Amino acid sequence: MYKYTKEVMSPKFVGKEVTLRGWVYRKREQKDIIFILLRDSEGVIQITVRKGTKPFKEAEKLSIESSFIVRGVVKEDKRAPGGFELEAKEIKIIHLAERFPITRDVSKSFLLDVRHLWIRSRKMNSILKVRSKVMKYIREFFDKRGFVEISPPMFVSGACEGGATLFEVKYFDDKVYLTQSWQLYAEAVIFSIDKIYTIAPSFRAEKSRTIRHLTEYWHAEAEIAFADLDDVMKLEEDLLCEICKRVKKECKEELEILKVDLTKFKKVKKPFPRLKYEEVLERLRKKGFKMKFGEDLGYDEEKAIAAEIGGPFFIYAYPKETRAFYCKAYEDNKELVKAVDLLVPRIGELASGSERIDDKEELIRRIKELKMDPKQYEWYIDLRRYGSVPHAGFGLGIERLLAWLLDLESVQDAIPFPRTLTRTYP
Repeated sequence: MYKYTKEVMSPKFVGKEVTLRGWVYRKREQKDIIFILLRDSEGVIQITVRKGTKPFKEAEKLSIESSFIVRGVVKEDKRAPGGFELEAKEIKIIHLAERFPITRDVSKSFLLDVRHLWIRSRKMNSILKVRSKVMKYIREFFDKRGFVEISPPMFVSGACEGGATLFEVKYFDDKVYLTQSWQLYAEAVIFSIDKIYTIAPSFRAEKSRTIRHLTEYWHAEAEIAFADLDDVMKLEEDLLCEICKRVKKECKEELEILKVDLTKFKKVKKPFPRLKYEEVLERLRKKGFKMKFGEDLGYDEEKAIAAEIGGPFFIYAYPKETRAFYCKAYEDNKELVKAVDLLVPRIGELASGSERIDDKEELIRRIKELKMDPKQYEWYIDLRRYGSVPHAGFGLGIERLLAWLLDLESVQDAIPFPRTLTRTYP
């Protein structure tokens, strides 16, 4: 039976014979001995092959990324990576790899070109493991609170966030769009199941080249009936605190491999600071930003205010012109809407949410204000005709969350195969 590297790197396996399979991660040849680092999905272990033994000739043939099976005895050796090694008794080559194109000194652009190969790196291996765990933590968080996971459509007939960022798709003899968010459809489902969530892809045709933009990304979204903006902020606080606590506790090996600065986790404490948009505007003006009321915050503005706060925080009460058509206005100031963003240092906006308009006439007026066609949203308006209730929700970007958690250079590092303004290959 085959074992994994992580399993056999233990005192209880010392002196025992095991069989491993994997790929050549590193190879170093000396006169009488060959050292091979075997890589599998769990980690790496040193294989020692001595001259004069049966597997030595096979070990000589092995090249970087060749796949092979090795049988040997586990030994403890503090000089070896991880403190253990395998003394080979038999090696069986599965496939001899050609000269591997990735060397120690490669550019960011090149690594994106060969992402199908770079994904084998320990860095990408660790990122993808944390990504999987974060999605698990999100699901478990919502499940424990009685939320039900819902699968939204990817093909939609109209815009949720704005027509300028829609990807148009030919759909037989018609045209549709790739979804920007599940939200409109989620609002229909809450009349059946009042607390719901999803983890699904979203698509935005944004011509942005910042470290936090992808054209295809993954969204963790929640929608709640009988909820308000305060409910949304408290839920986001609880979710982020839970994710950070579990990542720090359960992903220690990956955090060490990625050399993550753990001090950020100390700043994730409830309640998060809550700043109104107008207060943020004043703070930015003092920093030299020339912003007028009604202008949305860009990446530079978000970065500046996030650096000042130093940890997660909320900005809320945005001007209506900066938010989507469905955001509910304040009763005492119709120019402001009950919308909120959750921000973190370096990345800026991590999540965005709002209370939704629950009155039919108000929704129709807002659709017309933005010169949108109410007929395209007839089904959505129906939700305000038949048993409307106050409701709210939010969406959190998985790649932005990971980029912040793991100190990644860009959200492109947080997804297996990133899609950007200029990249659809591989």
